[in-house]
Amino acid sequence: MNELEQLKQELATQQRHWLVTGGAGFIGSHLCGHLLEAGQQVTVIDNFSTGSSNTIDWLRERAPSEEHFTFKEASIVEPVSLEEVIPSVDVVLHQAALGSVPRSMKDPCASHESNVTGFLMVLDCCRRHGKPLVYASSSSVYGDDSSDIKTESVTGNVLSPYAATKKMNELYAATYARSYKYHSIGLRYFNVFGPRQNPNGPYAAVIPCWIDALLSGKEAFINGDGKTSRDFCYVDNVVFANVRAALSLLEGSESSVLNISAGGNTSLTQLFTSIVDALKSSGCALSQEEAIYRDFRPGDIRHSCASVDKAAKSIGYTVLFQVDEGLSRTVQWYLEHR
Repeated sequence: MNELEQLKQELATQQRHWLVTGGAGFIGSHLCGHLLEAGQQVTVIDNFSTGSSNTIDWLRERAPSEEHFTFKEASIVEPVSLEEVIPSVDVVLHQAALGSVPRSMKDPCASHESNVTGFLMVLDCCRRHGKPLVYASSSSVYGDDSSDIKTESVTGNVLSPYAATKKMNELYAATYARSYKYHSIGLRYFNVFGPRQNPNGPYAAVIPCWIDALLSGKEAFINGDGKTSRDFCYVDNVVFANVRAALSLLEGSESSVLNISAGGNTSLTQLFTSIVDALKSSGCALSQEEAIYRDFRPGDIRHSCASVDKAAKSIGYTVLFQVDEGLSRTVQWYLEHR
């Protein structure tokens, strides 16, 4: 039994009411699923800008009873919607956002409204009602920082509107801690992946996109020369971090921003090869085994690898799944749901 399963057993001894914004999305739905398995009461706010109604159906099926799960279709930029929900919950896990660097390059105003205005609405409502808040930040805030290993105290110039929105989240959270003595915890996610991540659309993440392309005979591309590297993080690590951060706030922790990753470094070429090998070892006949390279994407960070020492000390974070095991689980899920 890993630490996440032990944590869920601990949660089961005391039912709390959790609000997950963006719970119809990839990370949010994984959070909800684990919380429901632990017998918790979960409410989701989502406007389906990136999430899916099918995900809400999936969550309802996993709820121990109808009373355990509530869904509200609404936008986080609507104060009335937040006021209807936040006062009655115990903890808020804020995952709602318009993700993707390319999306933000194309429409920076939409990213700002969702990621900055929406975040501020959630933050202020939580502050006024005294509710603990854990929110999703991003590794993109490191921008052009040239450090080999990213530590929370050193960031560079952000390179995209998306990164700017996440930097603004952290600035607002720090300001609220100083101005109102209201404490929250931000989690800088590093390239999260796992089962049920949507492979479709122009802003799909690279791992589900490649798996889908390789299984369906479509061309799989690498943006750039393949030497770009990332700290890929399996989604269960992120679930564990969110719950540990929430419990830490309930115990009186002060504000912080923490890296959440697997603490490793994988180039895009290495990642592509690992996915190909995983599919072939499962008996898949692939029409493509070598990546096709094309131009770099504007706004992308060249290298990204995190230190998780601060998260380990602050909230008891530990890496439950390294990249290889996470990829194996992810590939197996996509094979079972072709």
